[in-house]
Amino acid sequence: MNYFIQFLTYFRIFIAPVIFILITLFDSYGWALFLFFLASISDYYDGFLARKYNLESSLGSVLDPIADKILVTFLIIALSIELTSLYVGLIGGGILARDFWVNALRDFNARNGRADVTKVTPIAKLKTTIQFFAFSSYLLGLFLGNSLLLFLSSFILFLSFLITLQTGLIYTIATFKK
Repeated sequence: MNYFIQFLTYFRIFIAPVIFILITLFDSYGWALFLFFLASISDYYDGFLARKYNLESSLGSVLDPIADKILVTFLIIALSIELTSLYVGLIGGGILARDFWVNALRDFNARNGRADVTKVTPIAKLKTTIQFFAFSSYLLGLFLGNSLLLFLSSFILFLSFLITLQTGLIYTIATFKK
């Protein structure tokens, strides 16, 4: 079971560039959406199974959020290119900047024996879920050629951006609280 859990995490890391290529080079939005859906589900199940079977590990707790960041990075870049969207690029850049900042906070806290301060919270899991929903919505809009769905996806992306900023602020306050 431990190998399967690790496979789910590695799957997200390795499928991210495949999704990027499907979107940007082949306009294969259906396949990209399908693989992204599998990657999204793998994010849920690797943590669920690790907790259920008491197989949580230090490596898994480090790699899981990194796998999510890699997937998100490839999606943001691919959608920015494919939609020629400054909006997706700017909002996506803000999401990525927060992720880099939180990774720096996690490293800082780990070095100071306070890793629990930046432990993944339920609101951070909600943030990831809404981000994944926004990306799925964009991919579905591209697949269907539906500009209304693409327009609505921008609102979902903005909502995820607001929650992303909020979680970054929560981690920052917790880190520098005396």
